[in-house]
Amino acid sequence: MRIGVATCRAAPDLDEDGPLLLAALDAAGADAVPAVWDDPGVDWARFDGVLVRSTWDYPLHRGAFLSWARGCRRTVNPAGVLAWNTDKRYLQDLARAGVPTVPTVFLAPGGPAGGVPGAGDVVVKPAVSGSAADTGRFAGLSDPGAAALVAALHAQGRTVMVQPYLSGIDTQGETSMVFLGGGFSHAVRREPLLGDVGVRRAVVVADVLGTVRRVEPDDAQLAVARAALDAVPGGRAALSYARVDVIPGDSGPVLLELEVTDCFLFLASATPAGRAQLAEHVLGELRREG
Repeated sequence: MRIGVATCRAAPDLDEDGPLLLAALDAAGADAVPAVWDDPGVDWARFDGVLVRSTWDYPLHRGAFLSWARGCRRTVNPAGVLAWNTDKRYLQDLARAGVPTVPTVFLAPGGPAGGVPGAGDVVVKPAVSGSAADTGRFAGLSDPGAAALVAALHAQGRTVMVQPYLSGIDTQGETSMVFLGGGFSHAVRREPLLGDVGVRRAVVVADVLGTVRRVEPDDAQLAVARAALDAVPGGRAALSYARVDVIPGDSGPVLLELEVTDCFLFLASATPAGRAQLAEHVLGELRREG
């Protein structure tokens, strides 16, 4: 089976997960070829299916990205899930499904600003975003820096999301739980990205890897992760990969993000069996859909 592994121009040979991923796919019998998703010279029809990976630039080109995904013969994860997951308003769906999430208010250009946290630091970022680009921590939404970021994003026609900064992350970090081939694989603990007030530069993988350590999630964290995956459109069975990021809340872990599009999977922390399970699931989904 010939699989296109979709990436972006900034990482044409994939990210640090790439060698382990390609080795697992090769061992499973796939002919996997990295290709830049918006390269007009790539004939995506020549692939039996496409595995979406390091497509980090989609936030500024979401419409084109989703059109490309729908035009592929098949994608893993499914194109409908990509459409749902690439706008962080999916957090509203998860909250309605009973998943404990960080409280989030979405501010559309020209819309009302009701419900914004009134006290304490806040995090401001675009609803369609990645790599912490255009993201900042501020001393409230009235902070001049926060107001300027909101105004700049609205001027670009982008919806803004505002969340309270939960201080538990400063002492306990962020826990990322990775699911491969439908089952829990491994988890890592990361240091907070927004330690200082202001807009930070976009994150690259190297920034994160320097703060990572492998951990075992507790039952409460796993329960949040599984509840979130169960709420994904179509259910978790069709997901070859997923990453669930949680941080400490007042009454237990809360979901910060559910990543099922271009998330880094920390495959060096997975077992060989876990990576093999990912590869077999990818091939199985593409065969099933075909």
